[in-house]
Amino acid sequence: MLARRCRELGIRPVLIRRYGRVDRTRPRHWGMVDCRPGREVVRWGQLPTDEHLLDVLAGKDHGTVSGEPVYLVCTHGRHDACCAVRGRPVAAALASAHPERTWECSHIGGDRFAANVVVLPHGLFYGHVPPTRALELARQYDQGVVVPDLLRGSGAFVPPVQAAQHFARAAGHSLAVGNLLPQQVQALSDDRWRILLASTNGPITVEVSAHLDTVDARLTCAGPAPTQVRAFNLHTLTSTP
Repeated sequence: MLARRCRELGIRPVLIRRYGRVDRTRPRHWGMVDCRPGREVVRWGQLPTDEHLLDVLAGKDHGTVSGEPVYLVCTHGRHDACCAVRGRPVAAALASAHPERTWECSHIGGDRFAANVVVLPHGLFYGHVPPTRALELARQYDQGVVVPDLLRGSGAFVPPVQAAQHFARAAGHSLAVGNLLPQQVQALSDDRWRILLASTNGPITVEVSAHLDTVDARLTCAGPAPTQVRAFNLHTLTSTP
């Protein structure tokens, strides 16, 4: 019932736990995050029973707004061992500096990018994060900017928009978290799009296409070889002062 209600509301459920040994005597909590641009917020509340989550989804418990960001690190080893092997050292690094912000979490997709980190409430998905750079993600987010070479994209946007934002940043446009918001997404064909982005330097029009690449290697601990991955190409990028 809970999974069905989440699908109906367009909400993605994730299980979370603190890094290290879990104290099962402490009260359980729920968290609700809105990643929509301009509405970003994190809310927390106590979870007396599993069924209480249905009340949360029904809006009967609004919880308490938190001004602290949240770092989710995928350590779901049963789904793919790479997530646990690579994720837990990253969780340890973040928890050492930000224990109240850091959570291990269940599968969030992108096994081949392990270690995966999601920074909330903006829904920034980072991949191939080494423990030595984990604190950099937190520090830069506190300063309102992204780390482009590790950024997979924002979960608030569809993949073509994520690709357009990536190419715009690679061209030298602002790394600010709130910059490059999509104003228009036009499908030119099944695999080609024209995206209009709002920028502090004026509007940017980006045209991208998607294709499948075949990789003759195992990209995850449990993955097959060869395998196919989706990739985006940049066709045009124009900006208007």
